[in-house]
Amino acid sequence: MLTSKNIHLSPIQKKDSETLFNWINNRELVLYNAPYKPVMEQNHESWMNSIANKKDVHIFGIRENASEKLIGSCQLYSINLLSRNAELQIRIGEANQRGKGFGSEAVKLLLQFGFNDLNLHRIYLHVFSDNVAAIKTYLKCGFITEGTLRQSVFIDGKYSDVTVMAILKEEFDVR
Repeated sequence: MLTSKNIHLSPIQKKDSETLFNWINNRELVLYNAPYKPVMEQNHESWMNSIANKKDVHIFGIRENASEKLIGSCQLYSINLLSRNAELQIRIGEANQRGKGFGSEAVKLLLQFGFNDLNLHRIYLHVFSDNVAAIKTYLKCGFITEGTLRQSVFIDGKYSDVTVMAILKEEFDVR
């Protein structure tokens, strides 16, 4: 288990399935990082059953230390062990838990896991350019903006830019 002051990361469990299913079908929440597409329960169950067997993904539940309540999820995926890089994604699913610093804590724990346990060299991410709160969090955690993919996604009836950010192991080690 990866632990910080207020939260810890632990493997996704079967009991988390209903909460995760609700989050992935919450249109407002999904639009922070993807086009909305309702997910059927059987597809969600198939995904839940498959995640333990994926070699290029490490997914965690974000839980409050005090209550053990699941408040979000985060993952490293598209893990390339040859090039030693992976993509990061995070979601604070509980709206009343956003803006409390839990996302920053989770990102730092995930970076620690990626760099120290997986021996990755580079961790990158894609974020919608208008998601100011997320970009602020990533910058606070040491990510550097590498560029903009102009009008690269069609979300909610309009084209949006995507910002590409990354952090290298040696940049994280000095924090």
